[in-house]
Amino acid sequence: MSGFVVRRVSGLKGSVYILGDKSVAHRAIIFGALSKGKTVIENFPFNEDCLSTVAVFKQLGISINKRTESVIEVKGNGLYGLKKAVSPIFVGESGTTFRLMTGLLAGQGFKTELVAGKALSGRPMLRVTRPLRLMGADIAGCRRNRDEYPPFTIQGKDLHSITYRLPVASAQVKGAILLAGLYASGKTKVIEQMATRDHTERMMQLFKAKFSAKGNVAMVRGGVELVSPRKIYVPADISSAAFFMVAAAIIPGSEITIKNVILNPSRMGIIHVLKRMGVRLTIKGKMCQGPGKGKKVSGGEPMGDIVVRSSILKATTISKYEVPSLIDEIPVLMVAAALAKGKTVFEGVHELRVKETDRICSMTENLRKMGGKILVSKVGGSERIEILGTGLRGAQVKSFGDHRTAMSMIVAGLAAAGLVRIDDISCIKKSFPGFVKVIAGLTGK
Repeated sequence: MSGFVVRRVSGLKGSVYILGDKSVAHRAIIFGALSKGKTVIENFPFNEDCLSTVAVFKQLGISINKRTESVIEVKGNGLYGLKKAVSPIFVGESGTTFRLMTGLLAGQGFKTELVAGKALSGRPMLRVTRPLRLMGADIAGCRRNRDEYPPFTIQGKDLHSITYRLPVASAQVKGAILLAGLYASGKTKVIEQMATRDHTERMMQLFKAKFSAKGNVAMVRGGVELVSPRKIYVPADISSAAFFMVAAAIIPGSEITIKNVILNPSRMGIIHVLKRMGVRLTIKGKMCQGPGKGKKVSGGEPMGDIVVRSSILKATTISKYEVPSLIDEIPVLMVAAALAKGKTVFEGVHELRVKETDRICSMTENLRKMGGKILVSKVGGSERIEILGTGLRGAQVKSFGDHRTAMSMIVAGLAAAGLVRIDDISCIKKSFPGFVKVIAGLTGK
């Protein structure tokens, strides 16, 4: 879809049903493939990123079948049951797939070529390969500008355990190390300076790995077969829900309910920030389901319904310690900041430079075209964004080929004075193919 036009609406009403959380879905596929027997995954999001992970495991000899429009079945072959791919494995633009599979493939008994799409091939990977090489991994990538980039050639090796302190806050790097740790001798420990998403850890516990976590330390013992829970329900993606939360908050006359949203503590940053900004937001029916705690197994993830009503927003400061818990939600929070009273500050946001696109660049350029007043500055080795709430007007903007930038611009257009024209929103298929249809349903159109 190209040349998309967005108009201001008078209010959003109704309930929102969002397919499963990408982060949980990726890991459900991975752990289902590494355990023996069938794992049925319900509320699976059939977006491009998650389908990349499915395609990878099919090439590695795992049977994965689509049962319904939201359910798939994975037939695992056990921890040591993967087979060598007959050709290079293409992961598209899914950074989660590429980084987690780099850790997993490092401990296999065969060689794999891992190839990425154009945008992902420009994202830095030394943060992943450095600790894996400390474990004995044999990985050859493309070195340039003091970093390393796809494609990778990974020669599986016998790995040994390490204790590693993460220099950057990254759930993907943590996950890659822990997955490699499943194949390493001894106990592999990962120590975080700032807490990140813990979906890998929760999935390890669900699949009965020899795993433990205490404080900022996660530990796994290698060589232990996994046990499938047989059925997993993937709660709705809070990163996708964030666009609806902000839209309902900034559009007068709105009231929506977002159903079965993941409420993992490591993902609640968006909730905390919006409440500080004065958003009328409540959570209903919070629950944490797992084996023996109900019909649905949600990977040990808490979930519930989120109700959001239109609000008068005020500015806030997002500290660098909060950023890891809402890194994917910052683009749409920048839209909220442009419509809030006062100056909103985002600290420690340098990681936005190395997402699907440079999101500091994409969002500041677009919001400035729409009348936003934004200052970006460097503080130490990081970056800071300041946005003065002045309102937004119609303009011609670009998605920059980034799904979260595109969806953020649609949300901005729903509240802006005048038409907002977006050059291309086809990139939304990466995470939320039905986004426009869901928005339309809430406007009554």
